[in-house]
Amino acid sequence: MRGFPVAAQSLSKRFYSLKVAPKVKSSPTAAKVKLSPESEDLEITKLPNGLVIASLENFSPASRIGVFIKTGSRYETTSNLGTAHLLRLASNLTTKGASSFRITRGIEAVGGSLSVYSTREKIAYSVECLRDYVDTVMEYLLNVTTASEFRPWEVADLQPKLKVDKAIAYQSPQVGVLENLHAAAYKNALANPLYCPDYRVGKITSEQLHHFVQNNFTSGRMALVGIGVKHSDLKKVAEQFLNIRSGAGASGAKAVYRGGEIRKQNGDSLVHAAVVAEGAAVGSAEANAFSVLQHVLGAGPLVKRGSCVTSKLSQAVAKATSQPFDASAFNVNYSDSGLFGIYTISQAANTGEVIKAALNQVKAVAQGGVTDAEVTTAKNQLKANYLMSVETAQGLLNEIGSESLVSGTHTSPSAVAQKIDSVATADVVNAAKKFVSGKKSMAASGDLGNTPFLDEL
Repeated sequence: MRGFPVAAQSLSKRFYSLKVAPKVKSSPTAAKVKLSPESEDLEITKLPNGLVIASLENFSPASRIGVFIKTGSRYETTSNLGTAHLLRLASNLTTKGASSFRITRGIEAVGGSLSVYSTREKIAYSVECLRDYVDTVMEYLLNVTTASEFRPWEVADLQPKLKVDKAIAYQSPQVGVLENLHAAAYKNALANPLYCPDYRVGKITSEQLHHFVQNNFTSGRMALVGIGVKHSDLKKVAEQFLNIRSGAGASGAKAVYRGGEIRKQNGDSLVHAAVVAEGAAVGSAEANAFSVLQHVLGAGPLVKRGSCVTSKLSQAVAKATSQPFDASAFNVNYSDSGLFGIYTISQAANTGEVIKAALNQVKAVAQGGVTDAEVTTAKNQLKANYLMSVETAQGLLNEIGSESLVSGTHTSPSAVAQKIDSVATADVVNAAKKFVSGKKSMAASGDLGNTPFLDEL
């Protein structure tokens, strides 16, 4: 108790901010003072060689620059599967202009960072740093994207990391289910895995990497995007890309949807299952309707650690089982196709009831079982998710880069919101009808003794 007066004295000092501050008369000139200049409009330039340059000067203290390339696992063939996965891990290998150590040390020295991620359709390299060091980090970004050497011994040393990277990803059952879902749904292209097949580890050669880069890392398949950087400065950086391969590169095969089923029996007490049909491609008229339908059905909890009791899927499944479950709508869009359906997690004994109840709820929407008010709520959720995703610099960079690759333009957030608002209830019903009548694909993992086969659904 002897320490109590000291603690009380300390607390009284901490709570000083709770006291009412005296009023201060505002100066007429105070409103004219700006902490920083206003953000400029987004500028987009397409060079004769096909390279798209997009920049947004928002005068932030940090700059972010990304190189987006229209390539990914869908552009692989059966003879070079896993190449895109290895490229994702090879961003710090020695290049013609800098050693692996120099790239790592040089970026660390200025407090910057280099990251790379890939999807089935693109690979994105991005750097971020204080804006005073843009020139420094751009040197390394240029080396990584345009001057890779792929020395055989470095490539050989890197390959064991493929298994580690894959093992970490597959700790989440959803990853395996979604990989199998794509393999079941498509005949080619989008069926290729994001992660290197085990039998290919150790067999990817430096020659295969060079060949893949030469066919895909071309100016016509690239977008250079910057946030917190002047457009004129970014155009100077783009001059360094004039020396790379020009043209559109190798054209990939159009994805062919086929429908199918892949089941993985592993004995887990929780069964993960996805049932989908072909959805909408990016930029199509149906894409927004499917996105709104996803939120009508339920796209996941909107309250952290909360439940989805308000979603249509959860309400329908709760009537079919008293056991814990999770059910949400699944929606993904690619340049020439898409997948839409349901994803469920349930106790092995109740999987059949959960999946059938979820599918019946989509059928109910297809038969008109949705109100204008529910569609309006779903549109608000969709707009909020989109607008919050582009509030961050990294989210905005990815959004601009992805759209620039597809169309060479960028749709403003306000225009995106208007397109979402234009979706009518009838459009949502038609999207649900397309799912109900479409050929289905399914992937499931766990103890599948009570999981119905696709033909039983």
